[in-house]
Amino acid sequence: MKQSLRTRLFLSITLLIIFFVIATLLVNSLFLGKFYVSQKRAVLLESRDRIVEIYNGDPENISFELENLERNKGLTIYIVGPDFYEFKYNSALRKFNPDRIRIPREHLPLELPFQNDLQSLDVGEYFFNLSTDPRLKTKFLVLASKMNNQEFLLLSTPIAAINESVVIANRFLLFTGILTAILGGIAVYLFSGRFTKPILDLSDIARKMSALDFSVKYPVKSDDEIGQLGHSINSLSDQLDKAISELQEANAKLREDIERERMIDKMRKDFISSVSHELKTPIALIQGYAEGLKLNVNEDEESRNFYCDVIMDETGKMNTLVKDLLDLSQIESGYFKLDKSDFDISLLVERVLDKYQPVLQEKGIIKQVDKRGSPLVNGDKVRIEQVLVNYLNNAIDHVDEARIIRITIAVYADKVRVSVFNSGKPIPDESLDKIWSSFYKVDKARTRAYGGTGLGLSVVKAIMELHNNSFGVANMENGVKFWFEVNIA
Repeated sequence: MKQSLRTRLFLSITLLIIFFVIATLLVNSLFLGKFYVSQKRAVLLESRDRIVEIYNGDPENISFELENLERNKGLTIYIVGPDFYEFKYNSALRKFNPDRIRIPREHLPLELPFQNDLQSLDVGEYFFNLSTDPRLKTKFLVLASKMNNQEFLLLSTPIAAINESVVIANRFLLFTGILTAILGGIAVYLFSGRFTKPILDLSDIARKMSALDFSVKYPVKSDDEIGQLGHSINSLSDQLDKAISELQEANAKLREDIERERMIDKMRKDFISSVSHELKTPIALIQGYAEGLKLNVNEDEESRNFYCDVIMDETGKMNTLVKDLLDLSQIESGYFKLDKSDFDISLLVERVLDKYQPVLQEKGIIKQVDKRGSPLVNGDKVRIEQVLVNYLNNAIDHVDEARIIRITIAVYADKVRVSVFNSGKPIPDESLDKIWSSFYKVDKARTRAYGGTGLGLSVVKAIMELHNNSFGVANMENGVKFWFEVNIA
């Protein structure tokens, strides 16, 4: 089972607290008694020095000082004469009969197994030993010393009290250890939560970064290791966000380039197919009629003239097709430069209509010109005329029995809009956006009835985009209207 960092931290520190409590109990049991004895030895030595300093041979004169040491230090004091046959002072018995200072030794409960050692002491020397109460069988720590007047000073403290103190200390330490472990565990649990929260927050931010979400940042509130890590994570997030954004942009651009290449390749294939289709028929007709002339299939003059007219007509169509292809290629290549100038759009329209007057009369077309303002415009005059001619040719090819063509010149803000309307069938909605593509024709059979190449509107689109002006087509109630705009000079 996977454990969280908080749980592991809590268990580790709690076990460490328990370990130190147990270790303290063990050390206390093994060494506290010895340490306590060493401290008691120091107390006995200090008391011995004090008594030797104030003792003048009569214990009664210093009885208050002796009693003070007995009560405050927990001592039993004996002063033994040089002959070891009487005790000049015995604090244990003085409590019951303070008038009896000198008591025969055989009446005392204290045994002196180290009497020989006492006799070998010089003045000022001392030693420690253990003695046992013959009645209570209680062990005492005894300090024996020889004073300046050849008397012996015996100071004792019960060892039982020391051992009992060790037991009491161990019990208290065990109680405080358990309490410390519980309170420490609670404190560690709370602290570990506060300690691990920034780590969990950083982990969550890192997880979101792995999912490419760089919106979340760590709030750096300190200069410690966690704060430095948070700052590094934020810096890494910003750098990754920038790098991935740039990579995504590069990928998007690459996909666009690939798609553009695919479109160009498709357009190239469609273009080749369309050009082949458009050239196939006139070439076949020219070849056929030329062979007919060579073989004198028709010997009369009228038939030969007809053959020549067909060859010239198809040659003209091929010439128009090649010219449109060259114009379109030149414009779309980006190397073509416009030759802009100011000119009168109305005069241009009138001149074009004059050129087409014989054709219009031949086909019985009614031309109408509506001028709603005629300011000077700015643009490439030759190319604008080419746009107008293409619109007019398209209108002538598709006019119906009503035979109406209307050219309108209107001013819109800083633009002049020229519209060419012809009465006739509307363009299907699905074809309105496609008619600007090269070689696209609304009639699926690509009939040669109108003699169009399918490039005229593509040339219009290229010229108007080069001028950065709008153009378009709209189905009207009884016909179709093509339009384009030119900047006012």
